[in-house]
Amino acid sequence: MQPSLEILIKGARIIDPARRLDKHGDILMREGKIIACGDVIDTASLSTSHDVIDATGLIACPGFIDLHCHLRDPGFEYKETIASGTRAAAKGGFTTVCCMPNTEPAIDNAAVVEYIIRRAKEDGVVRVFPIGCVSKGRKGIELSEMEELAVSGVVGFSDDGDPVWDANLMRLALMYSVDLGLPISDHCQDHALSQGGVMAEGAVSTRLGLVGIPAAAEESMVARDISLAELTGGKLHLAHLSTAGSVELVRRAKDRGIAITAEVCPHHLLITEQRVMGKGVFSDANVNSYGYDTSTKVYPPLRTNEDIESLRIALADGVIDCVATDHAPHDIASKEVTYQEAAFGISVLETAFGSLMQLVDSGSISITSLVERLTAGPARVLGPKFEQFSSLAVDTPADIVLFDPVQEWVVDTASFESKGRNTPLEGADLRGQIIKTFVDGRMIYDNRAIRIEES
Repeated sequence: MQPSLEILIKGARIIDPARRLDKHGDILMREGKIIACGDVIDTASLSTSHDVIDATGLIACPGFIDLHCHLRDPGFEYKETIASGTRAAAKGGFTTVCCMPNTEPAIDNAAVVEYIIRRAKEDGVVRVFPIGCVSKGRKGIELSEMEELAVSGVVGFSDDGDPVWDANLMRLALMYSVDLGLPISDHCQDHALSQGGVMAEGAVSTRLGLVGIPAAAEESMVARDISLAELTGGKLHLAHLSTAGSVELVRRAKDRGIAITAEVCPHHLLITEQRVMGKGVFSDANVNSYGYDTSTKVYPPLRTNEDIESLRIALADGVIDCVATDHAPHDIASKEVTYQEAAFGISVLETAFGSLMQLVDSGSISITSLVERLTAGPARVLGPKFEQFSSLAVDTPADIVLFDPVQEWVVDTASFESKGRNTPLEGADLRGQIIKTFVDGRMIYDNRAIRIEES
């Protein structure tokens, strides 16, 4: 990315949770760095070559960080590429994404890590950091060469798509995480309990005749991992929590002083299992035209209103540390089949912010806290090197997102940058839209022409 011109964002409400900053003011970028933030800057003091952006009515904050997404490259480029996935990220306000290792080949050796880093530099428009495998080939039998992967550039480890089912292997991985200082993110799922399941177990699965996945499939693995983290002192991160029981386990563990972190996805905060039956996207009213919509098939599955309420409270009070998208794009053929045969996953990057703003509008969380869960929260999970990407402090990289908190828009998958059109939000009315995204001071996404001065 080439250094930008001098750019002044003028008149925005600036929210920078890492510095506890929430005020109206200006942001000045020069050569990819933040030069000033918060004060009112006189344009007469600028260089002869600059842009001024009128951000009146907009909010400026650090670029969002997604520590859990699937870019599908290498091996599944027909579903997504690094190029298309990072464009989708930019449109969604994400300036840093961490890609999961369930690729082909899996990210379990230095060569694949180097490939991803190279492709991201050549084709990507946001920062891309690979997550390495916990086990070789994600088979759960033998540890990957974790130190080699760390040296190559991974920022964490996961066998995502599958859990680390062997407890002793998970114990060893957590022990290594202490020295490496990188988190182990586990996909908490007991296959013995979830086998054959395609949605949440309960009244809806019974009515539809679909095999359900009990909450215990997640909660039993969460409990095991917490116990192992307490035993080893390892750096445990729990991926995509979806049940009230999991929240309670994490809450109790943190109360006991166990240093674990957890994430939740936008769809688990907003859409219930009723949507599988063809009911409204964000409520049980307004029955849609059909049920068995495969765009609702995701793992962990969509669950109950009670689970959603518990997750929202945990996100607001910090028991859940951050939001992660679990962006899982699929081709049409993977979804236009029976519900039982359809692939798990939702395309999320471009709808995440608009859907999450409903939590703000409903009073479930403040806008400042939501921004924190999308910026400083995931940065803390990943470690100190990510602090520079989660703050608008002077001399940090100018990774900035401008958004309009009240702009209404309709989800139209035909306009997606992602190759994945698989979302139950098609046609949904959302409020809160990304306007501009900057990485290293370079505008990589522009939704609205609001530049007012070019010199």
